[in-house]
Amino acid sequence: MSTKPAVNGAHKAAIRQENEEQILAAAERVFADFGFKGATTARIAEIANVPKANVHYYFSTKEALYRRIMEDVCDHWLEAAMTFDNSADPAFILRGYIEAKMELSRVRPYGSRLWAHEIIRGAKFSSEYISTTVKNWLDSRVEVIRGWIDEGKMDDVEPYTLMYMIFATTQHYADFGRQIEIFNNDKPLTDAQFAEAKENVVRIILKGVGLA
Repeated sequence: MSTKPAVNGAHKAAIRQENEEQILAAAERVFADFGFKGATTARIAEIANVPKANVHYYFSTKEALYRRIMEDVCDHWLEAAMTFDNSADPAFILRGYIEAKMELSRVRPYGSRLWAHEIIRGAKFSSEYISTTVKNWLDSRVEVIRGWIDEGKMDDVEPYTLMYMIFATTQHYADFGRQIEIFNNDKPLTDAQFAEAKENVVRIILKGVGLA
């Protein structure tokens, strides 16, 4: 029995995945720079180094591409909180979450900026996703934090405020990356500087809730 059709199918699937990833990476940058209205599929194709027809082949509309990226960015943020499910130690959990969020700002700044633009403009395309997937996720984490407070494991702080503070501080390193560069003598943070910043953010937040 020939395995050629199966091999061809796997090859085509690999090509499709590679093309989609290339387009998604380019689109993330273009949407972050120009917003939904200002971005064009022609510009996305140019950055991705693919024919414009390929963009429309893999993503039926610009909105479909935009929504795909928005949800993917947030899904990675939610995955960063997996420590909530893997430990009962609040200091360990919050440290892991903060560090993961900081790393995402470091390696995927355009995604964070895109999300910020979307929210500032009223969350036109993401309101339903936020009010369901994200809200359910956040509410479940808040309940965990309330449990720690009730057990006397950490100071009595308002859990939503704590989470908003983590969101804002970690995403600042992406959304305000250019400002940080200017303050840093017009240079990006080195790996050592970023590691120091990450540790300081962790230490300040943990100390603020009685965990350090």
